[in-house]
Amino acid sequence: MGEAAMRPGQPLFASRESLVRTFTPFYFLVEPLDVLSVRGASVIMNCSAQCETPPRIEWKKDGSFLNLVSDDRRQLLPDGSLLINSVVHSKHNKPDEGYYQCVATVDSLGTIVSRTAKLTVAGLPRFTSQPEPTSVYRGGSAVLGCEVTAELAPLLRWERERQALPPEPRLLQLPGGALLLTNASDTDAGLYRCALDTGGAPKYSDEAELKILVLAPPRVVLVLLKPPSSLSRLPGQSALFPCVAAGVPPPLIRWTRNDEESGRFQLLPGGVLEIRDVVEADAGTFTCIAESGNDTLEAQAELTVQVPPTFLKRPANIYAHESMDIVFECEVTGKPTPTVKWVKNGDVVIPSDYFKIVKEHNLQVLGLVKSDEGFYQCIAENDVGNAQAGAQLIILDLDVAIPTLPPTSLTSATNDHLAPATAGPLPSAPRDVVATLVSTRFIRLTWRPPASDPQGDNLTYSIFYTKEGINRERVENTSRPGETQVMIQNLMPETVYVFRVVAQNRHGPGESSAPLKVATQPEVQLPGPAPNIRAFSGSPTTVTVTWETPLSGNGDIQNYKLYYMEKGQHTEQDVEVAGLAHTVTGLKKFTEYSFRVVAYNKHGPGVSTHDVVVRTLSDVPSAPPRNLTLEARNSKSILLQWQPPPAGTHSGQITGYKIRYRKASRKSDVTESVAGTQLSQLIEGLERGTEYSFRVAAMTINGTGPATDWVSAETFESDLDESRVPEVPSSLHVRPLVTSIVVSWTPPENQDVVVRGYAIGYGIGSPHAQTIKVDYKQRYYTIENLDPSSHYVITLKAFNNVGEGIPLYESAVTRPHSVPDPSPMMPPVGVQASILSHDTIRITWADNSLPKNQKITDARFYTVRWKTNIPANTKYKTANATTLSYLVTGLKPNTLYEFSVMVTKGRRSSTWSMTAHGTTFELVPTSPPKDVTVVSKEGKPRTIIVNWQPPSEANGKITGYIIYYSTDVNAEIHDWVIEPVVGNRLTHQIQELTLDTPYFFKIQARNSKGMGPMSEAVQFRTPKGTEPASGSAGKGSRPLDLGPDYKPPLGGSNSPHGSPTSPLDSNMLLVIIVSVGVITIVIVVIVAVFCTRRTTSHQKKKRAACKSVNGSHKYKGNSKDVKPPDLWIHHERLELKPIDKSPDPNPIMTDTPIPRNSQDITPVDNSMDSNIHQRRNSYRGHESEDSMSTLAGRRGMRPKMMMPFDSQPPQPVISAHPIHSLDPPHHHFHSGSLASPTRSFLQHQLSPWPLGSAMSHSDRADSTESVRNTPSTDTMPAASAVPSAELAEPEGPFLPAEEEPQGPPTAHVRPSHPLKSFAVPAVPPAGGPFDPALPSTPLLTQQAPGHPLHAVKTASIGTLGRTRPPMPVVVPSAPEVQETTRMLEDSESSYEPDELTKEMAHLEGLMKDLNAITTA
Repeated sequence: MGEAAMRPGQPLFASRESLVRTFTPFYFLVEPLDVLSVRGASVIMNCSAQCETPPRIEWKKDGSFLNLVSDDRRQLLPDGSLLINSVVHSKHNKPDEGYYQCVATVDSLGTIVSRTAKLTVAGLPRFTSQPEPTSVYRGGSAVLGCEVTAELAPLLRWERERQALPPEPRLLQLPGGALLLTNASDTDAGLYRCALDTGGAPKYSDEAELKILVLAPPRVVLVLLKPPSSLSRLPGQSALFPCVAAGVPPPLIRWTRNDEESGRFQLLPGGVLEIRDVVEADAGTFTCIAESGNDTLEAQAELTVQVPPTFLKRPANIYAHESMDIVFECEVTGKPTPTVKWVKNGDVVIPSDYFKIVKEHNLQVLGLVKSDEGFYQCIAENDVGNAQAGAQLIILDLDVAIPTLPPTSLTSATNDHLAPATAGPLPSAPRDVVATLVSTRFIRLTWRPPASDPQGDNLTYSIFYTKEGINRERVENTSRPGETQVMIQNLMPETVYVFRVVAQNRHGPGESSAPLKVATQPEVQLPGPAPNIRAFSGSPTTVTVTWETPLSGNGDIQNYKLYYMEKGQHTEQDVEVAGLAHTVTGLKKFTEYSFRVVAYNKHGPGVSTHDVVVRTLSDVPSAPPRNLTLEARNSKSILLQWQPPPAGTHSGQITGYKIRYRKASRKSDVTESVAGTQLSQLIEGLERGTEYSFRVAAMTINGTGPATDWVSAETFESDLDESRVPEVPSSLHVRPLVTSIVVSWTPPENQDVVVRGYAIGYGIGSPHAQTIKVDYKQRYYTIENLDPSSHYVITLKAFNNVGEGIPLYESAVTRPHSVPDPSPMMPPVGVQASILSHDTIRITWADNSLPKNQKITDARFYTVRWKTNIPANTKYKTANATTLSYLVTGLKPNTLYEFSVMVTKGRRSSTWSMTAHGTTFELVPTSPPKDVTVVSKEGKPRTIIVNWQPPSEANGKITGYIIYYSTDVNAEIHDWVIEPVVGNRLTHQIQELTLDTPYFFKIQARNSKGMGPMSEAVQFRTPKGTEPASGSAGKGSRPLDLGPDYKPPLGGSNSPHGSPTSPLDSNMLLVIIVSVGVITIVIVVIVAVFCTRRTTSHQKKKRAACKSVNGSHKYKGNSKDVKPPDLWIHHERLELKPIDKSPDPNPIMTDTPIPRNSQDITPVDNSMDSNIHQRRNSYRGHESEDSMSTLAGRRGMRPKMMMPFDSQPPQPVISAHPIHSLDPPHHHFHSGSLASPTRSFLQHQLSPWPLGSAMSHSDRADSTESVRNTPSTDTMPAASAVPSAELAEPEGPFLPAEEEPQGPPTAHVRPSHPLKSFAVPAVPPAGGPFDPALPSTPLLTQQAPGHPLHAVKTASIGTLGRTRPPMPVVVPSAPEVQETTRMLEDSESSYEPDELTKEMAHLEGLMKDLNAITTA
């Protein structure tokens, strides 16, 4: 029957001379079959097995081995068959009957067992029923009974007159043994008996006489002599269903199977149905129908087809290693469904923790050991047979690789992949094996790689584990090389397991780790389901649920939770219950609910019960019917129509509707009418021209629900005319579509004729092809299923009971068949925006629907769209392109645009691509600042405030503004006084103006690209008034007006006042220098002392030291002086570098004019101070206003330095102030704050070099960055007049430095942006109020004579609007050391008269260059 192993293959040898055994062919050639025998007969049970080594054959009977050596009746034949001589069988002794099984064994290989064969011994011959005398009319049918047991039925035969019956179609022996005689004739009369041949003398039944009646009466009642009985057959067998009927007239017999007639079956004489070669599909109910005259009889019988087990999948041979898990697969079919058991080497496998039946029929063996080797057989069995199929398991040594199946394909050429890898070092034991997670049924293990391979990237690991005390190990392998953790699952709760880990490299497995014992967690015992849950509805809104205490559970039940949910809903509700019953209230009427119960103990919720479903009881409807409408049909009837009550308000099954109606004039006289479940009712027998009111209520078996409101309608005065056909409809309209035409119409104009409906005829070319009738109330209809692009003629006629009226014709052509919308194309990808200029951006993209070379060969085109989000409602602009790029022009400067692209090809197009963004470059402002206003400051008539708004077309971030003002509106622009303002300020103060004088103001904006246009001039006249007297030199009186025609010499200084210097001889110059020095020192000391006593002195300091000694101050009205250069210094670093003194007349300019040498800016030295209008850089105090300027302070020398303003967000304010000590022998660098009461008398030092003061704005007011104060060789000498009264209190002690300064240091700071800017911020005194309105204005200061340039430098780092004391600043070194040293040396000594003359000539030439630069 089944093979236990596969055919032989080639023996294979692996390295280390270990043999890879092939599967040994071991199977049965012949298996025993079921046998029926009789007592005393001999029986042979056949069996023969095949193997290379002849097997040893043994026999089992009923599961026990037979001892055939000492048995004289049973013996083993040479081929393995079993011979049983003289079968013994009696009522109380049946030693031979039973189930036999052949067992074949090959030592050192295994054992296989055959299928089980049943030996049945026929019992003692006896008849369960005897033949009885019978008479039959000639031509009729008769049945002679003679029943025996099923096993004896094949041994039964019939005799007539003690002679064997001849084979004849009219004579048929039925399955139970009875004899059927059909079409009886006179020769059939006689004595009949049945005989049993059981091996000895036959046993005979009683004899019975059969009589043949000649004359039949005209009518005999129809009877069934032998109805069919149910049968069970195997495929291939035959089945006979008798259906013997008698009656006059002779009955007709026909058969059906499952109520259907079939021609596959054969009808034998006498109405017997024969089914040959039964198949499984023949099973069913067979019905015999006998008809005689008006009589009909039926009888049924079942045919059951049983199928012995057959294998759909047989077990396959398996190679394995110890500790592995394997599965033998076995798939069987049969009817009834077979049961499967597994046998290993002849012994039944009992399921356990390591041998499990999975997926119904498969055998899983866990944790293989060597003794598991052998033959495994799958034995399938059902009521009608059994079968076996087997496979062999071979367990190889660990150093032998598992060959690829099937082994018949393995030859000596495949030895290489069966052998382990080349010899080499094996890994040591994995380290630190620990269980990192322990649960009830799983454990996670982790470990570290072996010491022999600390990386362990190429190691795989096998985890061996077993229950403590059991020697059968299981193995789990890691999923990938280098993995050092594994999850072991399907463990038992509260059980101790032993784990060990083995690493394996390409040479083989290494050492095992030490065993690790881990106990799984105990499983919490939760309650089981509550038994006997029942639910019943006690009322329309309540349900009572009962249950019993759960049978299982660890610990007492604490409470229950009852869950319930309306059927069709998804939200469960719950209620806690202490007992074993609960009534749920507030439910919907006549609604199904499901209920379940969960028991709780101390561990938590247990297992839920199954759901029980119950419907609440019904009730009367809770809502009236909806949408009651009335329609007068004629003068005596009204049609009512309505809809059922809303869903959920029926409260039961609607059984009908109750209609109540009355005349509107007589409210008490109500008539009731009950309608069925239909939703309309025609109320007839009403009076003409009378108004009636109606209301409808729904009914259930419980009663009547609420009724609708009364609704009224009036019957017609007279009935409409139906003595003639309706007139033509008044209009007909058609609207053609592709496959349909919408027809609409209006009724005939004459409403007096009854219209019962409308007939619509239509067809291609003729309206008579098809006709549709619609209701008289309908006004439109859609004719469907038409052909596209076809000409249809349509007719419309109204009709009534008399006939159809006059037709109305219309024609229409259906639309052509439209092609469905094509599938969209893929949108372009990789959209990029490349900025080319302030108004141009190039858009590029790729098209995935093109070939890889992105070459366009078809007629596709691309649409580019773009917009800016400011303002938000901007519309898209689009353009088409036929290439993969497009140049978008005409954009706004400094504007963020978004771009997207779509592709179109024929009628197909894509969606828009993902957007790309690009911001156009900045452009110089193209409009001036707007809304320029000038107002006078209250209480200060000589101070004005200029306000403005940014340009409407800034084209970039505004980095600064320049305020131009003059008393002459027609003056050249370079003759106007200029005031720079940072870009984030929109207001500025200018002071020291002349009273009662008209001034004109213009403002110009600047961004990173340059200057924009100027605003229109705004005129403002300063108010009348008298200037308060001030006798101090710090205030100064009004400067003398030298007239508008006065022009200074070209050698004039670069002082803010531009005072001329006459070419004097050296002695005169020396006298002037000494005089100016002495006077200046005296003035500064007086001012300093005065300022320390007045907290409000900041306002006046701006005017202090503003006058030269010779009084050559010009009025503000002068405008004919040297033209001012537009000096915007663009720095890459925030530092002042030494400026080359080269007399190059054409200095190289950067983007903004930058002076190339020092004389371009301040051609002044110590010997010229007597003719210098002095102007200092003033720090404003809490009463001062930022950035106050004096017109006179700017008239003498217009080249006021304009500092660039950083376009970035506010940065820290940095400025450097060299402060010279009054004690020349002691020079100190002071680190920290420099404001000290003991040092409040510092003199103002005037330097011949421009002050390098850095200013940028930041909100980092609390910055604590450390700044060192170090001397620099890369600086220009600079000084700033810093009144001591303005300095804040020191924050720490002064730290003297041992270094001698090489020159006045400058501030150096690196903001976050590459653009650096210069300005001097206003730093208020500590603790004093500070006006943040305006930034301070940087001015050039000059060096006073007689003092060396030893200076203490501080840096003010802070935020405009916040108080911050000065801080030291890091001053880096720079490359031009020699030039700087020379300049510093020059500044340390006094110039000789000759040197001064040369210097003056040199400066005069430089001023010409400066004028040429600014006018260019």
